Amino acid sequence: MTARDVAEPAYRVLAATLRARIAEGRYRDGVRLPTESELSDEFGLSRQTVRRAFQDLVAEGAVYRVPGRGTFATEGAGRYLRQLGSIEDLMNLSADTTMEVVTLPRRQVDLEAAGRLRLDTDLVYRMTFRRFHDGMPFVSTTVWWPEPVGRLLLDHDDLREGARSTHTMIGLLEPHLSRPITEAAQSITVAAADSAVAEQLNCTPGHPMLRVDRLYSDSAGQAVELAVSHFLPEHYTYRVTLRRGAT
Repeated sequence: MTARDVAEPAYRVLAATLRARIAEGRYRDGVRLPTESELSDEFGLSRQTVRRAFQDLVAEGAVYRVPGRGTFATEGAGRYLRQLGSIEDLMNLSADTTMEVVTLPRRQVDLEAAGRLRLDTDLVYRMTFRRFHDGMPFVSTTVWWPEPVGRLLLDHDDLREGARSTHTMIGLLEPHLSRPITEAAQSITVAAADSAVAEQLNCTPGHPMLRVDRLYSDSAGQAVELAVSHFLPEHYTYRVTLRRGAT
């Protein structure tokens, strides 16, 4: 059984939908979220399922509940909020952000990227894009692919220089792979914006950034993409939910 065969629990799907609506700004300025009864009717779910979704959102700090008044979105001070707990969550960044291609995929020699991708050759494909939320660029990402993987996307219309789309890169890539993406090994550090990142995100060179490195692998353990992203910390909030495994 692959990751694609396992259905996401209904409460997590609902929580992700509400999270996306919050990020879109539907519940700003004290607008109440729908009640459990309203959501139950809208999505055809039980009240218990809706309640579990709300419990997750409260636990992660995305919403708060006021007795007698309802549930409200936590103010994010203009930041883009994304809750991540699965590969599907990473793919769903396209639900409320826009990707813009900065540099086209190009074949080149890169010893460091090839080493991190565990390749036998030094040849990789490299490209850069930035992502917008509410018209504001908040992250610059450079990706490297093994040469056979990069060739799969060379003629894709959404990867023309300057092209904008509502896709994620792994969302574009996975349909072309023979095996699904099942793992993202991630590290988070602090870095300073270089001149290229600063220009893309309208900040000054040296500005403190949140750097997130992700190495994506398929179900056979083969690395298919290395992505290094630089986020503006004043416009981005990052949360991860850790769940206890089955015993």
